[in-house]
Amino acid sequence: MTPPLATVFVVDDDTSVRKSLSRLLHSGGYATEAFASATEFLANGRHQQHPACLVLDVRMPGLTGLDLQERLNNLKSTLAIIFITGHGDIPMSVRAMKSGAVDFLPKPFGDTQLLAAVARAIQKSVHDQQASAEIESIQQRLATLTPREREVMELVVAGLLNKQVADRLGTVEKTIKVHRAHVMEKMRVQSFAELVRLAERAGVGGESDQ
Repeated sequence: MTPPLATVFVVDDDTSVRKSLSRLLHSGGYATEAFASATEFLANGRHQQHPACLVLDVRMPGLTGLDLQERLNNLKSTLAIIFITGHGDIPMSVRAMKSGAVDFLPKPFGDTQLLAAVARAIQKSVHDQQASAEIESIQQRLATLTPREREVMELVVAGLLNKQVADRLGTVEKTIKVHRAHVMEKMRVQSFAELVRLAERAGVGGESDQ
């Protein structure tokens, strides 16, 4: 089933391809928008919409499909990309997939094949958007910590006990317990395990040289 508000963008410089793909995607229940170039798509700002996927031609005048993929990755877009091409090769497909493409379909491809790829792409877009929102929420919570609370958190999730943290920071265990309680409150967690999970998601902490 298509997730609510899922949109499929088609970017191809061939008018007939844009029209045929738009008809197919519409018949599959997707809202569809088509663009004649990568530059037009970027200028429209539609890359910010989610959940959504992009059916993208590889070879186009000016900004190519691979160029657009690189731009979107730099923008941290969670658009899922399906490449289509009549002139693909193995190195090109490898580059596209390593950069996060969901599929790389050589023309001609079947209607069922494309619709199945689009369904997978939309699921990926939903997942990536949820993950991005979670990390953003964690970063906002981290920003509320004082520098000392951040130090305590990093040492705690690295595996140090309260006494060891106190020794490391030149204070007493009671003070560390207070800082740790503030960290738990500000990070909105109820357990140490949950704090560790959030820290891992945000890339905070690591191995300790205790």
